[in-house]
Amino acid sequence: MSSENLYLIALGSNRRHAALGSPAKIIEHAVAALEMPGISVFAQSPSIASRPVGPSQRNFANAAVIIASSLGPDQVLRHLKQIETHFGRCLRGQPWRERVLDLDIILWSGGIWSTNKPALAIPHESWKNRHFVLYPAAQIASNWRDPISGLSVGQLLNRFNRSKRVDQYGKQH
Repeated sequence: MSSENLYLIALGSNRRHAALGSPAKIIEHAVAALEMPGISVFAQSPSIASRPVGPSQRNFANAAVIIASSLGPDQVLRHLKQIETHFGRCLRGQPWRERVLDLDIILWSGGIWSTNKPALAIPHESWKNRHFVLYPAAQIASNWRDPISGLSVGQLLNRFNRSKRVDQYGKQH
């Protein structure tokens, strides 16, 4: 690809690193690690604390960045996985466990992307249901639109924050 693409990347950490320190410090170092030939950090959200999803007991530090790159989504994903590995992430095991670093492509300026090798779907399959992704993303990309629903990140965050109604059978509406 010859033109620059923008990617919205979600960052998360809930395990200390012996040399780097707390999850919030790991997020800072991960943002710095994203700056490399062919990839530039365009915008960065503040880091937030969030409760874990799944069996992990440790709280997360989460943030979002927008990167600019002429690389395609599969190439960017490879770089993200290399960074995770460099920070000590073990890619085997159960999902939602403690992790030093998790980097996910949430959106990209090219719209929808899907491939099986390596497994990648853009937009990320569950990003719209996670406050810890939506809130930091809205800090830097509130007008960016989800290519599936057409709603902006800011609108999706507002919908997520809106009180949910429950019917007589306990189903949310």
